[in-house]
Amino acid sequence: MDIDRDGRRDILSGSYSRQSNDMAGLFQVLHGKADGTFRKAEVLNGTDGQPLIIPVRSKPGKGDDWINNICTRPFAVDWDGDGHLDLVVGNFPGTFYLFRGQGPGKFLPKPEEMKAGKEPLKVKGHHGDPFVIDWDGDGDLDILSGSSEGGVQWAENRAGPGKPPRLEPFRTLIEHGPSIEYGRILRDADIKGPLSDTRIWVDDVNGDGKLDILVGDRVTLISPADGLSEQDFRKKSDEWTKASTEASEKMQAAANDEKAQTKAQQRFQELYQQRSQFMKEEMTGFVWLYLRK
Repeated sequence: MDIDRDGRRDILSGSYSRQSNDMAGLFQVLHGKADGTFRKAEVLNGTDGQPLIIPVRSKPGKGDDWINNICTRPFAVDWDGDGHLDLVVGNFPGTFYLFRGQGPGKFLPKPEEMKAGKEPLKVKGHHGDPFVIDWDGDGDLDILSGSSEGGVQWAENRAGPGKPPRLEPFRTLIEHGPSIEYGRILRDADIKGPLSDTRIWVDDVNGDGKLDILVGDRVTLISPADGLSEQDFRKKSDEWTKASTEASEKMQAAANDEKAQTKAQQRFQELYQQRSQFMKEEMTGFVWLYLRK
């Protein structure tokens, strides 16, 4: 995208930083250079000169909205049709905000919460992942999104061309994959489609004039440690799961006992380190292509 309208491609990304015990979701932009490379990433500021951040009331770990400003994805698009690029922004809880553009690379500092009717627009699950495009070909902009629970969701715009957007609540476009129980053997061949934490891109991949969807996911592949049979792996995994459950119950029961909490946390750390004795883990992800009919 050319966010500053200088004829060069830029890269826009969401991120978060933790400073002085505060967590804030920032937007980073890498401005394109004439030779096709990019300048060093810069924090994107509003027209007030301050970093663009979704505002919240609470401090980290306190209140009910402190994670709302952790941006999971910004998408630059002329949402309101005024000729300026705006930012449609997803966040950790799965809701969305709009920073209105004021000209090349400039945005109002205060965002608007996006809604479906009178309710906040929200995906099923968490991690709003907006991709803004006219999905149904009716001349207005819709929003597609991945989410923490997987799959792809679609918020249809019912406004029509040239009218203020009127979004419907998200509905399922591509079903999420099956729930995978942690601690069981999971290999490449076992996976038949995208699982959790999906991120999407929409494009005409095969050039047939129809929009297709690329879906990235996250998965932890698990196999027995070297020299361990699958039967022995299952036995040790069951024992480990039982011990983890007991440690979790003790931590919950000792919510007001700092000493007991510390002891339970130490037990969790021990269990975490013990996993490598019977399992191999590979945190990875796959990209899946859905060709539109």
